[in-house]
Amino acid sequence: MMAVAHGADALGVDVSPNAITQARRKAAERGSAARFEVADVLDLGQLGLTFDTVIDSGVFHVFDDGDRARYVASLASVMRPGATCYLLCFSDRQPGDAGPRRVSQDELTAAFRDGWAVASITAETFAINFQGSSEAQAWLATIERSDA
Repeated sequence: MMAVAHGADALGVDVSPNAITQARRKAAERGSAARFEVADVLDLGQLGLTFDTVIDSGVFHVFDDGDRARYVASLASVMRPGATCYLLCFSDRQPGDAGPRRVSQDELTAAFRDGWAVASITAETFAINFQGSSEAQAWLATIERSDA
């Protein structure tokens, strides 16, 4: 919703109708023009839209290797050449094994190998509320779509 406040046309998607209902309610309460649709991120082409910017906050790391490839192809289907994806995922720097699957920098680079350019991967943190923790180690990747 912050992007909309700065003049961007923004669309949020989730596979859960309940999550979309909550997001729409919050947007209305805040007077935001952000739009929200029920959609499968593994088939974003169903939206019939293309984007210059995509923000993935905590999606990539939920997929196994096969679905990661489907997710990357799905992103490619809706991102114009030159478009940028900002991807925040759980990092292999996070100790323990509770919570989402950890992702290495090499996995990010490999997933976005063909038709993409990984501009940067930097260490970040996720704000969480899990087992008394307030944050988890993450990677923030800036990834550019390099071809159609």
